[in-house]
Amino acid sequence: MEGFYGELIGTMVLIIFGSGVVAGNVLVKAKSFNMGWVGITIAWAIGVTLGVYVVAGNSQAHLNPAVTLAFAVIGAFPWAEVPGYIAGQLIGAFLGAIIVYLVYLKHWKATESKGDKLAVFSTGPAIRSPFANMMTEALGTFVLTFGLLAIGANEITVGLNPIIVGLLILGIGLALGGPTGYAINPARDLMPRIAHAVLPISGKGDSDWSYAWVPVVGPIVGGILGAIFYHFIYLEISMIGLIIFIVVLFGLVVATKQKD
Repeated sequence: MEGFYGELIGTMVLIIFGSGVVAGNVLVKAKSFNMGWVGITIAWAIGVTLGVYVVAGNSQAHLNPAVTLAFAVIGAFPWAEVPGYIAGQLIGAFLGAIIVYLVYLKHWKATESKGDKLAVFSTGPAIRSPFANMMTEALGTFVLTFGLLAIGANEITVGLNPIIVGLLILGIGLALGGPTGYAINPARDLMPRIAHAVLPISGKGDSDWSYAWVPVVGPIVGGILGAIFYHFIYLEISMIGLIIFIVVLFGLVVATKQKD
């Protein structure tokens, strides 16, 4: 059960910082109102760093079902522990969202925009296109899992792993987060979205369930592909990973051309 509790607490901390900074940015009369994208990405990075630190050896600090599944697929994490880890991540994300709701309790009524209220809890695309949005989430999570495995393989990062992982998240947010808000984590989006649906938020709209599958499916697919790519390139020393990567990449290019 240590893994379950560790993932629960770590993911809760992640959401408190991440959803909290979005709330401060979009909710009317918050002192941090309109701080901007850079501030949001920095706080999410800090949330990941502190979320990893507070786990304190009780789990491997995945804080993300896409990471847990990806590591299990390549044999870097036991399948027997996957359910407990994911359960902890989901519950932790939900509890974190509730805490953010309570912190900004008096700001929900003051804010008229239903979309801004939803944005505190879940991501949404800048330009709605399910295929393109899912591809963006998949590629962002590909970079995440590949980066995590690469960071873990370097002895120089021992003790500094949480900080370097935070920098990885910061880079993904700044470079790849613009189109969709970079969920790159099914728990981070799904459970706060459910919290938005069930909490008595003044003047809220719907929870945009038609989009909800994108930040779940995209990260899972991309995370697994990123881990497989790392496994074949660095552990198996095989061209298979590179070939798969090139085929998938060109397949996406062709698919996007057809979508146009």
